[in-house]
Amino acid sequence: MNRIAAQGAGQIIGLIDGRQVVGLDIAKSVFQLHSVDMSTGEIVNMQLKRAKVLEYFANRVPCLIGIEACGGAHHWARELTGLGHSVRLIHAKAVRPFVAGNKTDVTDARAIWLAIQQPGTKFVGMKTQAQQATLVLHRQRELLMRMKVMQINALRGLLYEFGATFARGKNALFSEIEATLESLALDIPQYVADSLREQVQRIKKLVQDIKAIEQRLAQRLRDDEDMKRVAAIPGVGLLTATAAIATMGEAKAFKSAREFCAWLGLVPQQRGTGGKVLLLGISKRGDTYLRTLLIHGARSVLAHAKEPGQWLEQLKARRPDNVVVVAQAAKMARTIWAVTARQQDYQRGHQSTKPQAA
Repeated sequence: MNRIAAQGAGQIIGLIDGRQVVGLDIAKSVFQLHSVDMSTGEIVNMQLKRAKVLEYFANRVPCLIGIEACGGAHHWARELTGLGHSVRLIHAKAVRPFVAGNKTDVTDARAIWLAIQQPGTKFVGMKTQAQQATLVLHRQRELLMRMKVMQINALRGLLYEFGATFARGKNALFSEIEATLESLALDIPQYVADSLREQVQRIKKLVQDIKAIEQRLAQRLRDDEDMKRVAAIPGVGLLTATAAIATMGEAKAFKSAREFCAWLGLVPQQRGTGGKVLLLGISKRGDTYLRTLLIHGARSVLAHAKEPGQWLEQLKARRPDNVVVVAQAAKMARTIWAVTARQQDYQRGHQSTKPQAA
């Protein structure tokens, strides 16, 4: 490959800040590497077994390694960073346009190598091991919540077939289930009643497991300074505070609070041509789980805030309720980024000011 100057970038293809660029496509067992030897122009395509990856990079001069942000990417980013290399995680959507021809490990590694060198490419912040561990608790809790809802709905549906109905909420179901099964003793066999009681016990066990995970999250909140700062924001509770810090990764990976807000999908979509820009609904990009928590927190602020503030009152007077909720969620997201990136405690009524021009 010839050395070709990147247009307007002031760099040579294959080199960034004097470091050689490597595209690494990770997998379960076999990794694919793509780079260019800048002394000879030779294209290097190499397969590496999982056990040989760290050994290979330990013997190389520090280089810039691009990895697609997928399962295991943060682990390998931490390992390679520990060897002195610079690692950039890139979103799959930014890699996809550079996949030429059939999608193989070779073309994927080459696409990563090309994508990482494009001007204006935005990268994913590397998460720490503690942040990933916190997200594990959130994913487990989310799964248990779904299982609990499925079990409760199934139990209600099964008993409805025999004419039994319950009030809303699991408390009403648990308090009335025994009396209902006794009243249905003549209509359903005993083995069915026993099976339904076992299902009730499974639901109660799921509730206990969810509470145990929430206790572990509460301990993480007490131990982490960033989470405690975020938890002081109105509308941000245990789940939102821990999930926000864990999902954000490095706060300084975002240039501004608005960029973090856009990353969460809380800003309008834009379509425009000929100088005319049309604003649509929110983009809904990014992490759905965190965005949902922020929306729920914003609804709580609107419903229960004793002093909502002048900005919120004026917005409620002229905009629909759902628009106000999203605006409040976006404000909460910006505040989360600000207190985390600047390492400052939350201050009610704080007015941000732009730095004065020199």
